[in-house]
Amino acid sequence: MADTATIGILQERAVRHGETLSEQLQTALNSRVTIEQAKGVLAVTGGLSMNDAFTALRAYARSHNLMLGNVARALAERKLDPALLLPRRDHTS
Repeated sequence: MADTATIGILQERAVRHGETLSEQLQTALNSRVTIEQAKGVLAVTGGLSMNDAFTALRAYARSHNLMLGNVARALAERKLDPALLLPRRDHTS
């Protein structure tokens, strides 16, 4: 009977672990989609390449000590002005 109980406990733990892993993967995917959306906003707004848009996004998050996903979400939801993240261009040439 102890063996049966042990098997039941182990199976329940495996199921719980699988559910946790699935939730973590979904969260990561959602974050990645949001980051891509934010990159698109910056690319279109600032005339940047996607790589430069990501660099600007990451630089803003780092310089303000914010999580990249949170900055991306605010930008994608239009709660953050894209101009704040765009590199300043000097027009004094």
